Amino acid sequence: MGGDFAPVNEVAGAVAAMRDRDPSSFEIVFVGRENDIKAELAKHDTKGLNYSIVNATDVVGMHDDPASVFRSRKESSLYKGIDLQAKGYVDAFMSAGNTGAVMSVATLSLGRIKGVSRPTIGSFIPTSKNGHTLVLDVGANVDSKPRFLYEFAVMGSIYTRRIRSISLPRVGLLNIGEERNKGSETVLKAHELLEESSLEFIGNVEGGDILNGHADVVVCDGFTGNIVLKFAESFLTLFKAKVRSYAERGLLNKLAVAAIRPILKRILTGLDYEEYGGVPLLGVNGVVIIGHGRNSARAMHNALLLAESVVKNKINDHIHNALNPPSLSQVSYEKS
Repeated sequence: MGGDFAPVNEVAGAVAAMRDRDPSSFEIVFVGRENDIKAELAKHDTKGLNYSIVNATDVVGMHDDPASVFRSRKESSLYKGIDLQAKGYVDAFMSAGNTGAVMSVATLSLGRIKGVSRPTIGSFIPTSKNGHTLVLDVGANVDSKPRFLYEFAVMGSIYTRRIRSISLPRVGLLNIGEERNKGSETVLKAHELLEESSLEFIGNVEGGDILNGHADVVVCDGFTGNIVLKFAESFLTLFKAKVRSYAERGLLNKLAVAAIRPILKRILTGLDYEEYGGVPLLGVNGVVIIGHGRNSARAMHNALLLAESVVKNKINDHIHNALNPPSLSQVSYEKS
């Protein structure tokens, strides 16, 4: 029931996702006000699809206090959905609702993967090389210790390698300069940890390096990352406004814009967040995908398939193994 248009786009996106998958191996569990969900499902052809509905009478709003949801909103769709995963009834949870509440309830209900100090949210930002850079953290942790930044890099590298099939993701540390002696004490210590790791660490990167695709993964604290994300998202809105303003200046301008519209559409497709539909909350002991409140049906569809991919690629197992390497005694035993 989260999102600006819930449950309209949630249901439409879920139906499209189910149409893409074999019903015997893919099930959607709708969690929310049952009558509202049934009314939306009635607008679609659901014959042969595998789904069920769990009634939840309460809805967490975008401005509700995230900390209170776990304590006192247990009849909400958000709490019940995550609780289904905590109890093993579902493999993944996806919401376009209150991000802070999703993070809070997921962390408290599912717990953290062993070795993870703080869960993190990452977001893909398009680059000039027709690819995307994964930036994390983008808001889950305002302040970060060096160890947190190292763990973000590990989790981001695993996610990029397994989901995007990049065999050796390049990891950069966001800083005010490329020189290794620049930055705050936290960043300097994080640089040391990353340099000593087995990751493909390329050193410090600056803001412009995100857009030029210099790194596949860029790590930073959540305060900085959220500013970067919001600025990047606003650029697409600015670009569209500039094109519209140009077209409105006269007939010739309007014809020129119309002539290149197909080209613009192809370019903008690569910049559209709907391509992914959501971002993972990495580090929790479960699969949680967080979408935009304004998610369209297409974005919901892609977010649900992303959730399936995270489950099938066993991202959490890889994160656990990376942050909890076997001891020498275990290695010796396994070899013998």
